[in-house]
Amino acid sequence: MRILHTSDWHLGRTLHGVDLAAAHAAYFDHLVSTVRDERVSAVLVAGDIYDRALPSVESVALLEDVLLRLTAITRVVITPGNHDSATRLGFGSALFRDRLSIRSRLADAATPIMIPDDAGGDCLWVYAVPYLDPDTTRHTLGTVDKDGTTLPLARSHEAVTAEVMNRVRRDLTHRRNASPRRLPALMVAHSFVVGGQVSDSERDIRVGGVDSVPHGVFGGEGEALDYVALGHLHGPQRVGPADGPGPMLRYSGSPLAFSFSEMNHHKSSTLIEFGAHPGVARLELVEAPVTRRLSEVRGDLEAVLGPRFDSQRGDWVRVVVTGGSRPNDLVTRVKRAFPNALEVHFEPTGGVHRLRGPRPELADPLQVIGEFVEQVSNRPADERERHVLQQAYEAVLAGEGSR
Repeated sequence: MRILHTSDWHLGRTLHGVDLAAAHAAYFDHLVSTVRDERVSAVLVAGDIYDRALPSVESVALLEDVLLRLTAITRVVITPGNHDSATRLGFGSALFRDRLSIRSRLADAATPIMIPDDAGGDCLWVYAVPYLDPDTTRHTLGTVDKDGTTLPLARSHEAVTAEVMNRVRRDLTHRRNASPRRLPALMVAHSFVVGGQVSDSERDIRVGGVDSVPHGVFGGEGEALDYVALGHLHGPQRVGPADGPGPMLRYSGSPLAFSFSEMNHHKSSTLIEFGAHPGVARLELVEAPVTRRLSEVRGDLEAVLGPRFDSQRGDWVRVVVTGGSRPNDLVTRVKRAFPNALEVHFEPTGGVHRLRGPRPELADPLQVIGEFVEQVSNRPADERERHVLQQAYEAVLAGEGSR
């Protein structure tokens, strides 16, 4: 039984204004070929299929095309991420049969999708969990007290994810007790697991500290999952302990680079094989195609325009020119040599190396807003102001998610 884990396609995303539709199409050609060549039984897409809740017509057409091609040769399981509209992505999911499963409803999270073997028998259980926004799920997942009042869970991803995991473990224990043989089971989830390495392109990765989940939440008492297919972080990586009890947790990462912080990533999909014994029998990273590299060019203007960087002329580049004073017509001269330059910066010799743009440690938008308030008012925001800013920001997020 072979499963291909991918995530964070972000259809409709641009890179400094450059349309990435052709790069996405090249990845989808590669994905279909890999599924066919490796005889993959199911493709798991762990959220952020689109880059925004209201995708463009072109993005919808691109998704429809790849799903038609994939479902002709395998099964596909999709869950929405925080960038998707669960309602829009899940439209018509009740009508889909056999080859395509879009799990966008929280009510279905603890009911697995059965992936059969070549003979049609039960072979693998997949628990597909949509993105768990604490504000919209903690009431639904809350407990009911003696007088029938629903007590919401704590406002955190840890709380809502732990409750879903409790339900999954109960269901899995029941199924394994009723099964004549132990079947492997995995979960598809879109979460920020503590310890994961972030990059600049992950927008809204942390919001007021409520968005992280300890890796231990996916273990716990009861029957264990064999693998957790994660989405949310764009760098391929394993999180949690390398050995010991509990499932293997892994991010497949995005198939394309969406920022210069990812220029050294090796983009891939994760091919997982399950055998007769518990756990993952084999794991392979299948390298994704690179339509155009991202790289950085750094030096004084003479070096930048000289032959030293000839191999990078066709790249999408970030150019940093150093020197005592800013050269005249800097951008024009650089773009004449590097027609695909996406960023051009000047850094004074001896100055502090500080490029514009988001830094990973400021990925929490509320922290960025707080620094702005401090800069313009010459004092930190007080508790009342921080509360107002948080309410305003979360209202914007809620509005985007409902569109």
